[in-house]
Amino acid sequence: MPPSPDLPDSEDSSQGGAAYKRLLEDIARGDLAPGARLRETELAERLGISRTPVREAIRQLEADGLVAHIPRQGATIRQLDYPEVMELYEMRTVLEGTAARLAARAASELELDELEALNAELSRASGRAAYVLNRQFHMTLLDAAKNRYLIKSVQSLQKTLLIIGQSTLMDATRAADAVAEHARVLQALRARDGAQAEALMRDHIEQAHRARLRALRHRDRPIDAP
Repeated sequence: MPPSPDLPDSEDSSQGGAAYKRLLEDIARGDLAPGARLRETELAERLGISRTPVREAIRQLEADGLVAHIPRQGATIRQLDYPEVMELYEMRTVLEGTAARLAARAASELELDELEALNAELSRASGRAAYVLNRQFHMTLLDAAKNRYLIKSVQSLQKTLLIIGQSTLMDATRAADAVAEHARVLQALRARDGAQAEALMRDHIEQAHRARLRALRHRDRPIDAP
């Protein structure tokens, strides 16, 4: 039987999905920072695949809002502007506050134990490890809310967060504050107090928002500014 003519396309699609995940990982690690150019030939060589699945992966990143085409540069990792950051954190406040309220009702004791363990690890971590643990904490709490539509909404925001810039937890003071804020949320979750859990999570996201705005002001400050 002759090979199916659809097989190459299927292979390209499979490779495109793998390339997409790989590029997302590179963005999350900071290997592809905002402003980085995505050259198909270089990426195809690095990933060991043809340019077609790389092009497919770049299109998917563009659909996610992570990549833009800039004149004379081509596909480039986007850099969020001030209004977009404001909008992003407004939605995080609403969605993650809701997640905390739902988790107060639906989380199992095992899930609460896992959240406490993650926060304890976070208290001892720094740099990239702190970022990873913090992300795990928030995603574990989201899973504990047990609402699939909420999960999809937050996961969409999480992709945009990949290009927001260096984690605010790189600042040791902010990292310590985040651990304390998590602990207060956990106390409300243990008490099954949904309203308090939501209020504390909203405050936590708002504190992260303030830290992000400070980082943006520093980023955008002229080099010769005092």
